Amino acid sequence: MKQSRLLKTVLFFSVMAFILTGLIPLTFAKDKLKVGFVYVGPVGDIGWSYQHDLGRLSMEKELGNDISTKIIEDVPEGAEAERVIRDLAKSGYNLIFTTSFGYMNPTLKVAKLFPKTTFVHATGYKQAKNVGTYMSRSYEGQYLTGMIAGKMTKSNLLGVVAAFPIPEVIRNINAFALGAKRVNPEIKLKVIWVNSWFDPGKEREASEALIDQGVDVLTHDTDSSAPTMTAEEKGIWAVGYNSDMTKYGPNAHLTSTIHAWDPYYAKAAKQVLDGTWRPTAVWGGIKEGMIKLAPINKKVPADVVALVEKTKNAIADGSFLPFTGPIKKQDGSLVVEAGKSLTDDDLLNMNYYIEGVVGSMPK
Repeated sequence: MKQSRLLKTVLFFSVMAFILTGLIPLTFAKDKLKVGFVYVGPVGDIGWSYQHDLGRLSMEKELGNDISTKIIEDVPEGAEAERVIRDLAKSGYNLIFTTSFGYMNPTLKVAKLFPKTTFVHATGYKQAKNVGTYMSRSYEGQYLTGMIAGKMTKSNLLGVVAAFPIPEVIRNINAFALGAKRVNPEIKLKVIWVNSWFDPGKEREASEALIDQGVDVLTHDTDSSAPTMTAEEKGIWAVGYNSDMTKYGPNAHLTSTIHAWDPYYAKAAKQVLDGTWRPTAVWGGIKEGMIKLAPINKKVPADVVALVEKTKNAIADGSFLPFTGPIKKQDGSLVVEAGKSLTDDDLLNMNYYIEGVVGSMPK
């Protein structure tokens, strides 16, 4: 018995010696980074939440076994969002992306209760020690698509189906009008607000109302394909938003502004993994690959396509900014003079229509 114990003791210390000298590798299981995503709508096959989910899938592919992810779809803004975000944090999710404007305050409230969890909110403007923000310069894409719309219209009446009157949406409306007016000073842009990010029924009704008013190019800042489908049925042009809408309007669809979150999500997760993440305000556009255009309809003249491409390259290299003066408000007052541009702070607080946009701003 003593001899057996002696042999076991010798064997134990021999193995430990090999381990300590590196002859036998000692490995420990690495904890995965658990990443949660909260979506305001269904993922579906197009739209805002779909584009975010493409970014999530790209992040999974790039980071592999270092992460695991979970999505929660169709989460209303407000109290329900707060509950969902809190449940993710309680379940041990180390990094949580909340992907709609109305999630901002719920995210901040939950973040106070979970100071060791990293939260990142899309399209918001408030940060905290463990809360960062990110959004895309979607207005860059809308300026370019506005140029196409301005060239393709025959009635000089363009229409927008808009979600909520927040600065992000107002910027997009004004940028679309600026792009259109650059190539066609006669255009007028009509807006109908549906007060929803995703409501195909309301979006269709708004689209039909705009068409009844003489609009022959229709765009939107909402999530569904309803505006593009309505344009296809009614025989007018459409400009999509969020995703490439070509399959919903093969004849009507001119192009779309596409949100591409792939570059951002992988980068943010890597920063959390290596401990370098900081609560910053990320705002990326064409230059950063966060805004792209869908393929342009072959019916768009070659000279228009070339002009759009030239302008896109100028935006990417910083030699042109869409909100460059002279720009006037709807009432004719000067916003910015010729040769000067609005600052990021000006853009983040935009609450007015520019000249050429028809109608009054919702209160």
